[in-house]
Amino acid sequence: MGVVEDSREDGLDLSVWGKYSLLSGLTYPLLFHLLDAAAVMGELWDRYLTRAQRRVICRGLGLTPAAARREAMFLAGSHDIGKAGRFQMCEPGAWAQVSDELRADAGPWRLLRHERASMHTAVELLADLGYRLGGNTSPAVRAAQILGAHHGRYLQCDVRGAARAERVRLDLGGSLWQDLRRRYLAQIRYLTGAGTPPSRISTEAAVLLSGLIMVADRLVSQPHEWKPRAMALASGALDHWISTRRPASADAEEGWAAAVVTASGLERVDLSSVPFTQAHPHTSGPNRLQASVIAQLEPAVKEQGTGILVVTDSTGAGKTITGQEAARIFNSHCGTRGMAVLQPTTAIADAAYDDLVAYVTAHRPERAPVSLVHNHSWDSAAYPDKRLLEAAGQLTLDEYFDAQQDAAGRPEHHVTVPDPFLRGWDRALLAQFTVATIDQALMAVLPVRYSALRLLALSGRTVILDEIHVATPYMRRLTARLLRWLAALGTPVVLLSATLAPPVARELVHAYLAGAGLRPDQLDGLEVDVPYPGWLFAAARDGAVTRIDPAQAAAHATATRRRLTVRHQPVCAARLGTTGRPVADGERLHHIAAQVRFVLTCSGCAIVVCATVADAQDTFRYLTGMPWPRPREELVLLHARFPGHQREAITRRVRAQLGPAGMRPERLVVVTTSLLDMSLDIDCDLMISDLASLARLLQRAGRLWRFERLWQEEGHTGRRHRPDWILERGPQLTVLDPVVDGRTELPHWWGKGEPAFELHAAAHLLARPPAHDLDLPAQLPGLLDTAATRIPDTLADLHTAYQAELRAHEHLGQEQAVPPPARTGSLADLYRRPTTAGTAPTREGSRPRRLLACYRQPDGSLHLDPAGTLALPDSPRLSAPAIRTILERTLNVPEDWLADAPAQLPKSWRQHALLADLTLLIHDDAAPGPVRFGPHLLHLDPHLGLIHDEAPA
Repeated sequence: MGVVEDSREDGLDLSVWGKYSLLSGLTYPLLFHLLDAAAVMGELWDRYLTRAQRRVICRGLGLTPAAARREAMFLAGSHDIGKAGRFQMCEPGAWAQVSDELRADAGPWRLLRHERASMHTAVELLADLGYRLGGNTSPAVRAAQILGAHHGRYLQCDVRGAARAERVRLDLGGSLWQDLRRRYLAQIRYLTGAGTPPSRISTEAAVLLSGLIMVADRLVSQPHEWKPRAMALASGALDHWISTRRPASADAEEGWAAAVVTASGLERVDLSSVPFTQAHPHTSGPNRLQASVIAQLEPAVKEQGTGILVVTDSTGAGKTITGQEAARIFNSHCGTRGMAVLQPTTAIADAAYDDLVAYVTAHRPERAPVSLVHNHSWDSAAYPDKRLLEAAGQLTLDEYFDAQQDAAGRPEHHVTVPDPFLRGWDRALLAQFTVATIDQALMAVLPVRYSALRLLALSGRTVILDEIHVATPYMRRLTARLLRWLAALGTPVVLLSATLAPPVARELVHAYLAGAGLRPDQLDGLEVDVPYPGWLFAAARDGAVTRIDPAQAAAHATATRRRLTVRHQPVCAARLGTTGRPVADGERLHHIAAQVRFVLTCSGCAIVVCATVADAQDTFRYLTGMPWPRPREELVLLHARFPGHQREAITRRVRAQLGPAGMRPERLVVVTTSLLDMSLDIDCDLMISDLASLARLLQRAGRLWRFERLWQEEGHTGRRHRPDWILERGPQLTVLDPVVDGRTELPHWWGKGEPAFELHAAAHLLARPPAHDLDLPAQLPGLLDTAATRIPDTLADLHTAYQAELRAHEHLGQEQAVPPPARTGSLADLYRRPTTAGTAPTREGSRPRRLLACYRQPDGSLHLDPAGTLALPDSPRLSAPAIRTILERTLNVPEDWLADAPAQLPKSWRQHALLADLTLLIHDDAAPGPVRFGPHLLHLDPHLGLIHDEAPA
């Protein structure tokens, strides 16, 4: 029979199932599931893909846009073809409904995953349809690998082995099954209108198509989508194909496939053009640097197309707004829509999420979901309880319908809240506007399952990498590989930094341009030094460079000029101990208390930044002994080893009180760690810091008198916000240098934080003279260059070891990353050493473990609070509030602290997707004190957070 006859009623055997519900016994024909995926792919092509992404696919297939769209639909419709075979036996209830003829032709059961079966059987079938079959890069092999990757992994396709026609027939059933698979593909090709096979399939096109098929498959596999259609089956393939375009109900305004995409929140929107002050309401207009981007970047991008923009500016000078304006320009002229903002930490991602929501909302769209993606995003208001149930696989069909109804009935002020589909753990990146930690993006260039989905999500919009200077050498290598992929996918990139070293900027810009296709000889002579403050744009087409106008850069430097004093203070570093011993003159705590005493007696707001959590806890304990009028309100401890809900509350309090519009208190001292370096837009009168690298110290100094100019522009005077003694003294950062016998000696408990050489180099520079009056931003590049290049003889050995460690980390990053597109042969090269999102090596070193403190009551029951009012949830089906209650009380600790931890999880948690990896820290009233895990003693204090000590030998 031909395809026309096969499309009619009784034309093709529809007893082969694609979806099955064990609970209801409902089956859904495989052919209909494949046609559903093809129809939704067409909608995704029209409404989710951007012009830039479609351009990459069309070029990669060698097809016109219309032909490429039909080819994408055909491939999506073929993804589960491997289910037509012995796979049907895996569900006895569904297998019983398969026709007798096919059952008799199946042969004995043979274990083979259906995605691998799809790839193997597709090789011959696609070759019969005209796809050229040859080596790893031939269209038949690439297309087969795309089909085999729809569950997230690229598989090696051995055309002379497991994918050989004879072997496929042995694995998947007899001649009837092979004929059925051939007729199914022919029918899908006929109904989608796919004609001429692609002449080639580039790596970039293959990755985007793979990601699209993953999305289409997930959308049509949602039970609330396929079950109603299974209960109202069409009579034949053509009738069903037509039904994908018909509204699902009488009151629906669009066809079924279109409605599926609409409900997902994936449809792209264009933000309306609004005045600058409406898009950025807390400004009076663009500053000089922002104005130069608007005036110069737009014509350069309009003429030269996409590329990479590097922006360097002082902390607090408005880089976030500059990035948003650059994204607007790129999206207007490069065929991209939306933006992904990548941040180095969860804390700064949370703050950036609020900024992006405000920016999108200011444009007043009807609906424009903004997602937040990091490993603690369940704390965000963007993700209600239903997401937790969905992530754990516990969302019932009724609850899912409720979620859909909630989405449909949201009021206007929720236009940025992601729809249910976009709340999935990896699907959230697909939202048009996204804030994520950079780890989420780096997994796109690691052999992580669904990495193609991440590349699809990141491409097609402007990607903004903020605070890029904090990336370690290992992370920079991964970032460089990510930039090569983004350039190959036609994605504009913006790099933002306050202290970006010129060699790092050069490495990242060259990586992007290499991904865009520039040869090494073209890159060698390319000057990409970025002015400070200022910006540089390098076009992907030919590497042509556009820089900020020097006069504008000078004017901006003058307008943002800040003077501050950095004082070098040698101290004796010593732990306070548990007994609260007296502190001697010259000790670190003595000098901190002397500075804080001014705040205590004369008012003001100060920040004390400590090298470690242990030092922060010691400092807080010591300062509590001073006579504070209101100690709980005037002294705050903030570090990463508080439970999530407690840390979040403290962080929001500090942001509210010391932010640009906060009700500034008369007196406040915040004792913190490096957690505060980049995460908060706050202002303090006085800062004290333990020794750190020069770049990190200058980053911290950006919080000193940060809003002085803003307050002056608003018509206020500094005296309204700062006490007189601070105004007389001026902004001052005191750096505490731990010394022994007059030389810097890092305390052993500081461990492996920043490289020792960088700390010693900063101490050497700051000690001569002991007080530096800095003029920023003018002096910043010179300071960083001096610290990096002028190495004193006393630090030569440290510098040699430092360089060796840098090279080792760079090599490790190079080895971990997947190959760039131009060096990818078989698509299986992108998945050679598979890992998972939970164990992906996005940062060097061991991954942290999650700890949950709980309390054993006299009756033996476990509770989440010492008073015993909140029982530890334990039931076969945990509610969403219970899951959230548990997760928000977890905290991260080094993996080696819990190496000897006993397995004490409740039984209901051991198979739970979000709880199975937790470790319980059980405090027992019968045995008070810290809990021992091997050589480590751990105790959660309600005021100090998690306390860690070494157990006596």
